[in-house]
Amino acid sequence: MSVRDAYWWQAAPLATLPQVPVAPTCDVVVVGAGYTGLSAAITLARAGRSVQVFDRQHPGEGASTRNGGITSGNLRLSRAEMVRRFGEARADAVLAEAKAAREDLYSFIAREGIDCDFKLTGRFAGAATPEDYDGLAREAEHLQRNLGIDAHPVSRADQRQYIGTDYYHGGNVRMDIGGLHPGKFHAGMLRLAREAGATIHGETAVLGIRQEGDGHAVETARGHVRAGHVIVGTNGYTDAADRWLRRRMVPVRSRIIATAPLSPNLMGELMPPRMMYTETRRLHYYYRPSPDGTRILFGGRDGTIAGDPDWPTDNLRRALADIFPALDGVDIAQSWYGYVAMNRDMIPRIFTRRGVRYAAGYCGSGVVWARWAGQKAALQVLGDQAGVSALDFRAPGFVPLMNGTAWFMPGVFAWLSLRDRLAARRTARRSA
Repeated sequence: MSVRDAYWWQAAPLATLPQVPVAPTCDVVVVGAGYTGLSAAITLARAGRSVQVFDRQHPGEGASTRNGGITSGNLRLSRAEMVRRFGEARADAVLAEAKAAREDLYSFIAREGIDCDFKLTGRFAGAATPEDYDGLAREAEHLQRNLGIDAHPVSRADQRQYIGTDYYHGGNVRMDIGGLHPGKFHAGMLRLAREAGATIHGETAVLGIRQEGDGHAVETARGHVRAGHVIVGTNGYTDAADRWLRRRMVPVRSRIIATAPLSPNLMGELMPPRMMYTETRRLHYYYRPSPDGTRILFGGRDGTIAGDPDWPTDNLRRALADIFPALDGVDIAQSWYGYVAMNRDMIPRIFTRRGVRYAAGYCGSGVVWARWAGQKAALQVLGDQAGVSALDFRAPGFVPLMNGTAWFMPGVFAWLSLRDRLAARRTARRSA
């Protein structure tokens, strides 16, 4: 296996499915065989609908098997910002749905018997500045009081109970977040979709979709299909076949490095409770122990838009050593990236255009949101009231000059990195 392959592919190699003929008609075509598409396919096929799922790569080869496996269901916007943009009712409904989506994921894994190394470990969020600690303490109070989530602030004096570093200025812990093996989780969903009767066409691109009568004509690389409904779940891997969506989803590279195996004593020192981890920097990092507890997987935004240069891996290596000085010079076994999809509203979204349902824009939190949104979109196709969702409203606005490549990301990366450095210097001067 290449050092550029996802760490998860060792235990859960990408599936190469037998090629079967493309049926000329079906009830529903699903575009994308990641978490979103497979979730929709499972729901629809179990309801007796004929379903064909198309993916231009191997099923799950995109972000579904490249992510960090942290079940956060994060929302990029604060409640106050969501209230300002969408109103109080919508903001509170989205926050409540985030909790429901996490709980539904955990029930799904248990109910379906998916062996994906899931553990409800809790998550520590580190404050990059003293001011950030105040915000994290307020967040923990809000989660506990308004959503009944087990959460509490952690002072700097107490943080070594959770993480073996003095880098942060305290933080908070919430116990409703855990970790899973994304490759094994996807493999379990693929198995369920096929057992339910859905046909999965890997390495078969969808080239175009158009309305035709009361249904849709779908052109694929291996034939045409007429379907009553279409669900699109391509997210950060949307290509030129859907230029309208491509102008609304900004594909951003997120990279993860995996260390070489570390000793049990060192892992116990650095991550005493073996939790999931994140922080408050603008270019924040997320990290966790591997499911077997022998390595640290450390991720963050990449900053590149083409090729696979070494400097993003070196950046992550340095950031890891900044937090954990004991890991300065540690061997990096693997480094890989995947695309997350941002949008102008910065919240996940379900929406409809010309009869096609879309579920996309997870902003880096697709482990929870993608499966949930795919299921909701499928329930809407079925006319089931359970498909009602706070995520289902207007489509995100288009991004000016966006053509499928986030050409502006290197500049954004540099600007946010500068702001983080300046904030760190201000904090250091005050401490001195």
